Amino acid sequence: MADRLFAWLARGAALLTLAMLLGILISLLVGAWPSISQYGLGFLTRSVWDPVQNEYGGLVMIYGTLATSAIALLIAVPVSFGIALFLTELSPAWLKRPLGTAIELLAAVPSIVYGMWGLMVFGPLLATWVQQPLQSIFKGVPYLGALVSGPPVGIGILSAGIILAIMIIPFIAAVMRDVFEVTPALLKESAYGLGSTTWEVVWKVVLPYTKTGVLGGIMLGLGRALGETMAVTFVIGNMNQLNSLSVFEAANSITSALANEFAEAGEGLHQASLIYLGLVLFFITFVVLALSKLLLNRLQKGEGARA
Repeated sequence: MADRLFAWLARGAALLTLAMLLGILISLLVGAWPSISQYGLGFLTRSVWDPVQNEYGGLVMIYGTLATSAIALLIAVPVSFGIALFLTELSPAWLKRPLGTAIELLAAVPSIVYGMWGLMVFGPLLATWVQQPLQSIFKGVPYLGALVSGPPVGIGILSAGIILAIMIIPFIAAVMRDVFEVTPALLKESAYGLGSTTWEVVWKVVLPYTKTGVLGGIMLGLGRALGETMAVTFVIGNMNQLNSLSVFEAANSITSALANEFAEAGEGLHQASLIYLGLVLFFITFVVLALSKLLLNRLQKGEGARA
């Protein structure tokens, strides 16, 4: 009887999770339906966001969300991999625990603190020591000049992406370190005994053995980057226009738009458009997770194949 009760409780928990997910999706669809019926999929390609004229489009917010998350991953994944590699393979024993604890403590810092630091400290440094020199170097150069254009105020897509990278590094590094440590010592010692270098052991032994956990850590960081609100709101600029594709240009993201406007949005098309943005973010997260699962399946099918 105890086994049956435990099985029912476990099954109920799983079904409850699916029911909550379905309920969230249905509530988003119902709330966003006025905007969906008004704009359809064209909402995703419209760059106009004008509550005064009651005209809405989500392109600027979608672009800002994807751009900042991509920049965060480009920075955070190599850094996190290096941290995990150092802690598991290269660090002396006396440094491993305090350094690992210090990195994990970064995850406990509230996101609003990161946002305030980014706005007051990091933003001015980025504008003075990075954007202005780059603008001087690439002045008049096609494409590259446009990529670094914009007023040197220290807020924009690049600033938000770097702040997000700093925020997600502790999560990805902690997961990578934990999965690297579960690799059987016999496998690594055998590779070292055959003359492999540390990099060869990590690349050919540790990563193939832990690829599921590594990819899971990266997806965890990406999920945090996609859903982060306060830190991005402070440093992205919150501008609902896409004047250029400069990485220093002020923009907006889905989460910052929801945080800034939802409380004051009146019932009708404005509120429905904001909920539509939430629905878009839901599907972006779903697509990212689905693609990561497909990638894992392809990697597992390739196991055992001849090189």
